[in-house]
Parts: sequence; C-alpha cells; structure tokens
Amino acid sequence: MKTRDLLGTAVGNAFRSRTRTLLTILAIFIGAFTLTITNGLGTGINRYIDDTVSTFGASDVLSVTKTVASSTDGGPEVYDPDSAAATGVGSRLATSSVSVLTADDLDELASIDGVTEVDPVRSVSVDYIQSGDGTKYTISAGSLVEGQDVTLDAGDVPDDTGTALQLALPTAYVSPLGFADADAAVGQEVTLAVSDATGVQHTVTATITGVSEDTFSLGGTTGSMLPNTALTSALYDLAQTGLQADQQDRYTQARVWFDPDATASEVSALQDRLTDAGFTSTTVAQQLGTFETVIDGIVLVLNAFAIIALLAASFGIVNTLYMSVQERTREIGLMKAMGMGSGRVFGLFSLEATFIGFLGSAIGVGIGMLAGTVISTVLSRTVLSDLTGLHLISFDWTSIVSVIVLVMAIAFLAGTLPAARAARKDPVEALQYE
Repeated sequence: MKTRDLLGTAVGNAFRSRTRTLLTILAIFIGAFTLTITNGLGTGINRYIDDTVSTFGASDVLSVTKTVASSTDGGPEVYDPDSAAATGVGSRLATSSVSVLTADDLDELASIDGVTEVDPVRSVSVDYIQSGDGTKYTISAGSLVEGQDVTLDAGDVPDDTGTALQLALPTAYVSPLGFADADAAVGQEVTLAVSDATGVQHTVTATITGVSEDTFSLGGTTGSMLPNTALTSALYDLAQTGLQADQQDRYTQARVWFDPDATASEVSALQDRLTDAGFTSTTVAQQLGTFETVIDGIVLVLNAFAIIALLAASFGIVNTLYMSVQERTREIGLMKAMGMGSGRVFGLFSLEATFIGFLGSAIGVGIGMLAGTVISTVLSRTVLSDLTGLHLISFDWTSIVSVIVLVMAIAFLAGTLPAARAARKDPVEALQYE
C-alpha cells in the first residue's frame, strides 16, 4: 500500500465510528481552542508592550539615577541634604531616597566610556492649561526623547531643536479647550501656568503643533502634553525662581545615550561602569522585562490548563483506537496475510490518530482565532477603548502552527499504543477472531 493510499485509508477509517470520533475531536477541540486563546492573549499584550517602548524613550537610552545607600542594619537612613524622596509606584506609603544629580554628576556621567550624550530630566509640574479666556484645566507634562515615536491625530511633533515654545496636546483636551477638532487645534496658542518656589504663579504662551492620541503608557499617565525642550526649559526655569543658588539645577534622573549598535554585552559593561561610579541605570528592555515576565507567567499557567485538557483528550484517542483495533481485528489479519508489514499497520493507525488530532486542532484554532478577534474588537471599542492600540488577543502564524503541531504530536503519541498493538497482531489468530 502506497503512502497516499495509506493516508486515504486512515482518514476513511477515522470516521467508521462517527460518534466516537466526533466526541474525541470535541475533546481535542477544547484544548486547542484554549491554547489558541491563551497564546493570543500573551501575543496581544506583549505586542502592546513592545509598541509602547516609545513611551519610555528610545532603545539606545539609559535612565540613570544616583541612589542613596540604604541602611545595612535595617534602621533609619541618615539624612542627606542632597537626596530627594521618591514615592514608590503602586505603594501608598513606600518611599525611597534618591540622591539628586548635580552639574558635577552630569559631567562625570559624560566622561564614562561608552556614554555619547547626557541629558538631565527636567520634571515640570504645570498648574493649568488655558485657551484664551476659557476654562482652566489641570494637565501633566511628559517629555520628548530623541527617537521617540509619537502617534498623532493631527499636526506634527514639536520641534525639539528650535527655540519656539511648542507642545503636542492630548486628544482629550481638544474639545474642553474649545477647539472644534484636532485639526482646528493645530497652530493655536495656549497659556500654561507654573508656580515657583515661593508660590508665585507664572504663565507662558506656547503653540500647539500637533494633537497626540490619548494612549496608556506603562511608564506614565494617560493624556500628558508633550512639550519640546524649549518649553520644558522655560517652565523649569520659572519653577526654580526663588530657589537658593545651591538648590537650583538639581535633577532626580538623567538620560544617558549610548551607541545604538552596541551589543548586549557592551551595554551590560556600560551599566557596570555606571554602577562602579555610583549610579543606577536601566534600559528600556529592562523596564519592559518585568511586565513581559509577568504576562508570560500568566500565559504559561493558562497554557498548562489547556495542556491538561489535551492530555485528557489523548485518553479519548487511545480509547477510540483501541476500540477500532478490537473491531477491525479480522481486517488487520487480512491486511497482514496479503503482505502488509507490521510497520505499515502501525503507520495506518498512527496516521488515523494524527488525523484526528489535526482535525480537532484545526477546528479549535480556527474557532479560537475567530472568537479571539471578535472578543478583542469588542473590548477595544468598549472597556479598553482608553488603551489605544491594544488588541488584547492577537495572533501570529508561528504560534498558530505551533499549537496545531503540538496537538498532532500529542495525538500521534496517544495513538502509538493501539497502533503497536495492531502491528503485533498475528495474522492467523486475527483471521480466526470472532
């Protein structure tokens, strides 16, 4: 019997007992469907995390701080006038002391081998934004980083090299500030207010060059305006008015650029040099690593349940083929008497098991992709509408093919026992079987 005939016979035999085979396929379908959805969930979230890399800055940038050494005996830390309290994200009370960066620290960073550029992060707290004589609204200020990819609804990204005071306005502020739409807001002027160290409020006028989408940033807040360097500097200088000279130009964080073509080992060596110099640094990949590790862990647990379902389905395959071998004992004897070798008999039943696995996985994957796409679309338009660009369940062909191959492999292994039993049948005894 040729391989093509063997395959055709296996497919035909799979449906000799339709009810039994369909129930087995249904069990496989459940496992394949679950695997498809859970893998799609992991793909969708990780893809979203990768797409939001730009909110952390370019990939060739290190975020650098100078951290105060913690107490070794578990007691309170000694007060350092050059430190600032930084509240821990996600904690109500937890704070850590971060030593501020001075001009000397910035010079030291610039002198470290592998550092190509150093730029202090100027944190600005804006009191309000106002268009004309309209209502004043609170707003947070983000920052533009060279290489950052900003998604705009209209206009252009602010010129980060010029002297004009410019900003990208979040979409959520277009209507409240009195603009008809995003295009109407481009080119208009707004007033920004900031309070100095003595509590006196100062205002500056800036031009809207673009309207940015309201996206969720894993490293920041939704709806932050993006001022260019000139506007950030102007607001920062006004906020420092009234500070003593020795308290000015002190930063909690700096950005350090390195060669974008640097290898992972070279970046690691640079971070070691920064550590030796008393600085703590993190790359974009390291900031994202924690999120991706958590997501991958959750997906792994969900996949484990899907694998359990597939293992349960494998017992159905074993049962189906054992019954098939029992029912076709005389047929097996006839095939062997006509010259079919044990290997061909084994292959026939193994192909039957593999085909059942393929059919169940293909249906499970197909319906899983359809259901995942529908669920993701509905969620992105409703409860997840604020997370622009997030498709909760996404698929890539590599994972889809992997699911099908995995299920077929499990089905093949499940079919080896009954296939081996069929292959060992003695043709004389099999022909005499009643």
